[in-house]
Amino acid sequence: MPNPISKARLDAFHKQAGLCFYCKSRMWLKDVEYFALKYAISKSAAARFQCTAEHLTARCDGGNNSKKNIVAACFFCNNNRHRRKVPPAPDKYKAQIQMRLKQGKWHPNELQHIVSM
Repeated sequence: MPNPISKARLDAFHKQAGLCFYCKSRMWLKDVEYFALKYAISKSAAARFQCTAEHLTARCDGGNNSKKNIVAACFFCNNNRHRRKVPPAPDKYKAQIQMRLKQGKWHPNELQHIVSM
């Protein structure tokens, strides 16, 4: 039986049609090699698109592991949000990423074909 976070991540992945909550990139769940081959990128580049469970309200801020509080986000977006001293609110962060994507400044140019904007 999968743990609650894994189940919520899987449900969010399917609900979001396999797209990152923040950058709308395609993500992978289990097979990095297949994803890398499919999109003609290296496995290290594909690693940034691994699906992760993102808590909209962090657990340290009182968030829980419910389906309502978890979305699917690519490793790159999730990791970059939480590397900041004060992570921005999800909607604010999403808007920042969308603006950077329009400027071509979020994912490297060779990975733009994975973003489904």
